[in-house]
Amino acid sequence: METTPTETTLLRFATAGSVDDGKSTLVGRLLYDTKTVLADQLEALEAASRRQGHEGAALALLTDGLRAEREQGITIDVAYRYFATPRRRFILADTPGHVQYTRNMVTGASSAELVLLLVDVRKGISAQTRRHAAVAGLLRVPHVVLAVNKMDLAGFSEDAFAAIAEEFTALAAGLGIDEVTAIPVSALTGDNVAIPSPNMDWYGGPTILELLETVPAGADPARAPLRLPVQYVIRAGGQRAYAGQIAGGVLRAGERITVLPSGRSATVAGIDVLGRPAPVAWAPQSVSIALDADLDVSRGDLIVAANAAPELTCELNTTVFHLHERALARGERVLVKHGTRTVQAVVEDISPCPRLGDLTCDPAADLLAVNEIGEVLLRTAAPLAADPYAESRTTGACLLIDPHDGSTRAAGVIRG
Repeated sequence: METTPTETTLLRFATAGSVDDGKSTLVGRLLYDTKTVLADQLEALEAASRRQGHEGAALALLTDGLRAEREQGITIDVAYRYFATPRRRFILADTPGHVQYTRNMVTGASSAELVLLLVDVRKGISAQTRRHAAVAGLLRVPHVVLAVNKMDLAGFSEDAFAAIAEEFTALAAGLGIDEVTAIPVSALTGDNVAIPSPNMDWYGGPTILELLETVPAGADPARAPLRLPVQYVIRAGGQRAYAGQIAGGVLRAGERITVLPSGRSATVAGIDVLGRPAPVAWAPQSVSIALDADLDVSRGDLIVAANAAPELTCELNTTVFHLHERALARGERVLVKHGTRTVQAVVEDISPCPRLGDLTCDPAADLLAVNEIGEVLLRTAAPLAADPYAESRTTGACLLIDPHDGSTRAAGVIRG
């Protein structure tokens, strides 16, 4: 009997927010309220809290160690947390709050299905809030949640919450974010984090945990066209198989496929999933497949359904987020990494996008500095089979790499 894809029970989400908006406390509260904190961790937390003069457990200390390392320059990477409830499993990408680390939110949000963006109710929408919202819009994160935090310090005021929610919703709409859920919370006291707040009976929406447990997660892979970037060619017993992770769609034994960029076609003779034969596989499963014809297939090729192949192009219209300290200039030579394929390219043109801090635009700009967004036209030395990012967050994305030292210069999304 053929197996069909089922709805995922895993939600990937990222937290973001300005420094001191209470993100560490909120993450700690989620871990604590979902009973993810082990007994010995809780004892150590309570002891550390007492040493620092706190009456109860200072939940921010569960994550502040990593945050302090980032602030000292030891590491500025995204911290990943794993927890679960009876209803769903979660992978949380805790991103840094400092302005100079805005680029790291790109890493955390690139695979997220939801961004939890914190705002201090006393400070309101800040430049960093706009930056993080712009990144979420650029990456087309399906769900954005605005957590208006520290409501206890504003007397649990409905008017204060409503003003911030209204301002952010208008901002989000201008950035192409279609869905925003605003929730008033106090991470310190736990109001509306996992338990409905008795102090805000004027709010009738979900708690943060309830929303995380019920928000739709995972697109139906059957709705997307087949995309299988070839990562390895396996040779055994005179036979060849091609391995990779399905980036989109469903693959069935007996299906007619096309290999790009060569354009040659064959039929899927067999599929292995986790070392066992399977009649069908779907995104994001890792598979190896055998074909009924001896084609010249190598790492970097893209296997697609024969009746739904993307067009090959040497011209990529992209929107990029610049990650490197060295500015990106018109005329520069770069490497473009698209899926498992890497090709040489030239930056033919750069058009300025609104600055993340104030959303204003400098029409005379011809460089992209760190943390800036720009529309970049790339001319590649070899054709790529690219999809618009709006259709695929995998085959519609690319990286710009320095050909001299291998450093990542920018992360890009491909426009249609």
